[in-house]
Amino acid sequence: MIRLEPRPEPSQVMIYLSPVLAMALMLVVGMIVFTLLGQPPLKAFHAFFIEPINDWYGFGELLIKASPLALIALGLAVGFRANIWNIGAEGQLIMGAIAAGGVALWLQASTSIWILLPLMLVAGALGGMFWASIPALLRTRFNTSEILVSLMLVYVANLILSWLIHGPWRDPDGYGFPQSQMFESNALLPILIEGTRVHAGVLITLVALLVATVFFRWSLTAFQMRVSGLAPKAALYAGFKQKKMVWLGLLAGGAAAGLAGTAEVAGPIGQLLMPISPNYGFAAIIVAFVGRLHPLGIALASLLMALLYLGGESAQMQLALPAAVSGVFQGMLLFFLLATDVLIQFRLRWTHKSAVGVTP
Repeated sequence: MIRLEPRPEPSQVMIYLSPVLAMALMLVVGMIVFTLLGQPPLKAFHAFFIEPINDWYGFGELLIKASPLALIALGLAVGFRANIWNIGAEGQLIMGAIAAGGVALWLQASTSIWILLPLMLVAGALGGMFWASIPALLRTRFNTSEILVSLMLVYVANLILSWLIHGPWRDPDGYGFPQSQMFESNALLPILIEGTRVHAGVLITLVALLVATVFFRWSLTAFQMRVSGLAPKAALYAGFKQKKMVWLGLLAGGAAAGLAGTAEVAGPIGQLLMPISPNYGFAAIIVAFVGRLHPLGIALASLLMALLYLGGESAQMQLALPAAVSGVFQGMLLFFLLATDVLIQFRLRWTHKSAVGVTP
């Protein structure tokens, strides 16, 4: 019989090395999966992990996919450190994109880029915060689960977007397709690197990384949230306000997701349509935990997750593999991370059932 026994003192070194071990296990099992699918492992590895970034344009695509992942994960990490579980960042991203897109459609014909883009960014952040405030209010007033509420609101946000692009915001010249008008140039983020699609949204993520580093390391509020997550009773005894932690954790995630949604519609997409993101809000949860809720770790994990997205697209074109292969790698990464975390906190013990009531 096997049972889990808590370790007296988990290894601090392994806590930080476990994401690396999880990535290694993901690669090993991934090669086995490619073999079972009838693909030469080395050829599949090259197509999945090397081919997507073998030129400057590919590297640019890596950055524009990593940027929203890192931005959302940073916002989620604020709440996760205090055990505030915002699982609905995808819905907050959509609502941020809707708010920013509404500003663009309303003002782009008569507003300078220097005024319009800041307004869109503010509207996007507020849109995400508004959607995150619903689970925050229900949690603090009625003690509902922010996990379930935030997750269910993702589907509501999708329905609102679908109604808008099929109805009042539908492009009259779009040949019947469910999409808004294309944004004009003054509603689009500037391109940073010639020959790529890297836009100014990457700069927003870099600023967010710096702000998060300062906040997590030197802020009293971040310390209080960390204590609330690690020792709730001690935080209550110290007089830390739990409701404040809930609001801050959820609103930070909502603002970051809303900004990420704004960067998507004002960047690579250039309009409102469905889908706005390939589930960045959900993938960012994995990024946050692989990065150990630390800004530097999140930045590195976002690059890995972005590579998995690009690799899945490359595998479809070069190896004729299904689109789900990218999700398989994401799932394996999360599974192995959770498995290694369990083994860091616990160790396996083999026990034998003793015979009871048996006389010699």
